[in-house]
Amino acid sequence: MSEQPLASQGRRYVFLALKIAVSIILLTYLFSKFDMADVWNKARHASAAWLLISLGLYTLNVLVGTWRWHLLLEAQHVKIPKGRLLGSFVVAAFFNNFMPSNIGGDVVRIADTAGPAKSTTLAAMIVFMDRVLGLMGLVLVAALGASLATAGASPVPPLWLWGVLALGAALGTPAILAPDRFAKLLSPLTLLHREWVTARLQTLENTLAKFRDAFGAILTTFGGAVVVQGMMVVFYLAVARALGIAIGLWDLALIVPITFVVQMVPVSLGGFGVREATFSLYFKRLGLGGEAAIALSLIAQVVQMFFSLSGAAVYVSRGHKQTPP
Repeated sequence: MSEQPLASQGRRYVFLALKIAVSIILLTYLFSKFDMADVWNKARHASAAWLLISLGLYTLNVLVGTWRWHLLLEAQHVKIPKGRLLGSFVVAAFFNNFMPSNIGGDVVRIADTAGPAKSTTLAAMIVFMDRVLGLMGLVLVAALGASLATAGASPVPPLWLWGVLALGAALGTPAILAPDRFAKLLSPLTLLHREWVTARLQTLENTLAKFRDAFGAILTTFGGAVVVQGMMVVFYLAVARALGIAIGLWDLALIVPITFVVQMVPVSLGGFGVREATFSLYFKRLGLGGEAAIALSLIAQVVQMFFSLSGAAVYVSRGHKQTPP
């Protein structure tokens, strides 16, 4: 084995150790600051009915997410049975929840569709488009939440979020409507590696051209992204009701997207610690206890992890025929 792969593997372990350390430090601080007996009491007396409702909402969310992915694949003329996509999606959910990196699920989805797409680059671009539209839906839900949440509670001015949404649409729409110009704009990247970059830019241009020809599918997928993000807010609302936490829908519509964005920053293990700290800060602005924030964050994560165990079953049952991350 060469020294370079060993060095790369060493860096990976160092980054993993740092993420674990950040999560442990943050959780230790939060657990010492708040009454964990109260957190445990809330969890122990959680309503089973509301938790089942939250699990059902999360399951429905996965189905809608799979449908969105199917629409984008269809727009690129990639035919894959929906059942196979659903299996890949739940496997991806398992890797996202139980692996150190939150991009592990995307690697699964790309690997599972690269064959039918006849291109790993195309499969990656489709997943990337799904991510971008999902992020836009996230910002829209957050903007609505910031506009309608408890007065003075929002840490982010609503106008900023509406501005980010408008900027994203202003940058993304021309790229789809004029893919040749967008590819030409990126042509200076060929100086890095002419042959490799040129091939990727050509695939990018062809992919965007097909999305332009199926622009209705893009709009529908964006609508699906808004539904998915909205359902995640309702999912958290159901968990809050299970725990007896009195928090409004629009307050959750703001804080849930913010926690999702915070978790994208690769500084913690699976978002643990960072997510709970973010909830705690917002709950303080609402006059709710930090114990409620930690209980909501952890129990919601447990429900998601419980569902994603189905992905482990699918992964084992398919006999590792598809490439793991």
